[in-house]
Amino acid sequence: MTLRDWFLTAQERANPGSELPVWTDGNLAEPLIHGAPYFDRLVSEVEALSAGDHLFFTDWRGDPDELMRPDGPTVAQLFARAAQRGVIVKGLVWRSHLDTLSYSESENRDLSEAIRAAGGEVLLDQRVRRGGSHHQKLVVLRRPGDPSRDIAFAGGIDLCHSRRDDAGHAGDPQPIGMSPRYGPTPPWHDVQLAVRGPVVGALDTTFRERWTDPMPLDSENPMAYLRDRMRGSDLRPDPLPEQPADPPPCGPHHVQVLRTYPAVRPRYSFAPDGERTVARGYTKAVRRARRLIYLEDQYLWSTEVAELFAQALHEHQDLHLVAVVPRHPDVDGRLALPPNMVGREQALSLCRRAAPERVYVFDVENHDGTPVYVHAKVCVVDDVWASVGSDNFNRRSWTHDSELSCAVLDDTRDERVPADPAGLGDGARVFARDLRLRLWREHLDRDPGGAQDDDLIDPADAVTAVAAAAEELDRWHAGGRVGPRPPGRLRPHRPERLPWRTRLWALPAYRLVYDPDGRPLRARRAGTW
Repeated sequence: MTLRDWFLTAQERANPGSELPVWTDGNLAEPLIHGAPYFDRLVSEVEALSAGDHLFFTDWRGDPDELMRPDGPTVAQLFARAAQRGVIVKGLVWRSHLDTLSYSESENRDLSEAIRAAGGEVLLDQRVRRGGSHHQKLVVLRRPGDPSRDIAFAGGIDLCHSRRDDAGHAGDPQPIGMSPRYGPTPPWHDVQLAVRGPVVGALDTTFRERWTDPMPLDSENPMAYLRDRMRGSDLRPDPLPEQPADPPPCGPHHVQVLRTYPAVRPRYSFAPDGERTVARGYTKAVRRARRLIYLEDQYLWSTEVAELFAQALHEHQDLHLVAVVPRHPDVDGRLALPPNMVGREQALSLCRRAAPERVYVFDVENHDGTPVYVHAKVCVVDDVWASVGSDNFNRRSWTHDSELSCAVLDDTRDERVPADPAGLGDGARVFARDLRLRLWREHLDRDPGGAQDDDLIDPADAVTAVAAAAEELDRWHAGGRVGPRPPGRLRPHRPERLPWRTRLWALPAYRLVYDPDGRPLRARRAGTW
């Protein structure tokens, strides 16, 4: 396998303003599926830190009272206690919009103040494009005295309410407000990645670049700046400790850190024209796909993204696209719901027109029949290349917000037949195939240890098995739920098509507000990322 066939080169990254390495070798990546296992692991790692160690984090939303384990600690307690032990705690949390708009301004501020009172420093960061957000979910733990124990976590899971769910999908006892169709404690499906090795240094660099950027924290909001000054908020980041050397190699995984930063004024010092390596990385991997693209995504919007899949499906007649998405948007309402629906309906229609018999889209429910909200952002291509991140498959995540993803290529071949499903000589790889199989075992109620994987390894057999299980569960529901519930949790996803009168206003609202374009004008005109 040639890494340059899958990973972006330095030229393709197209951001010489950043010190981020092109990719790193010798890492160990471990998927943490669902918030409860991730939170439990994070507690153990943070509680092992001692004076002089580093705890850096970025987040879209942080709820200080979210319990990391059933009996605690909360997010605020975990990080504050670390600061009290002498750990250097630094955080960047999106300043957010008002709570009255269903955002989290007060929660993020409360988390900042709680950690600040304990000796840490958490900044409310509004250095975004107008209407945008910092959507990265990253925790970096460094031990300068023992770098072999350094670890970082990156992916889709915020440190907030509703995320602490597990494979049973009963939901987090501390829920956020969502569409009532998800019930009082919405079931939540998500994935985070734990990484060790030199990639921890790259993720440390990602944090440091944002922390040291000279742009004012409230650059786009003078009223917010005045309110912060009146509250005595911390508006100037203190210096960071010297960055330790990268941790030593420890595993067979090559990891490329992919990011989105929009083109803004004043410019980011580390991305003067923005950065769109998320979009470029996915584009390169999808164009190499030959048999199976599997993705889990919260949105799957945008005709620009759908056209990438449609082109790949058109050019390669053995290629299948399998996607798992939420059954319903997370919001209801006469004004909010249609723009959420129209973008996905448009994108899926485009893919299905390209290859109607090779596009499969499913949603998930728990064993009580309650829909599971899919918040994961995962992509696996031909059991070779895999990514886990914060970015959704839409134009906003690829151009407008701040995003962070890790793409993984494994040196270890998976010899299960077919050993080279794409036929390009790359060979199936253990990390990518195991990630897909772990997710499908849960979705299909298969043995977690892999004893029932026989029809899930070959792409053609796997697609048939997944589709058959989803259809059987759908028939059981349609027949009045008579008899035992069939195994599995997937059902065919059938997006509702909106009336033309609703589409007249929902489509422009979706394009301008829900899925904006953060590219420089020349890239928009050229249709490139």
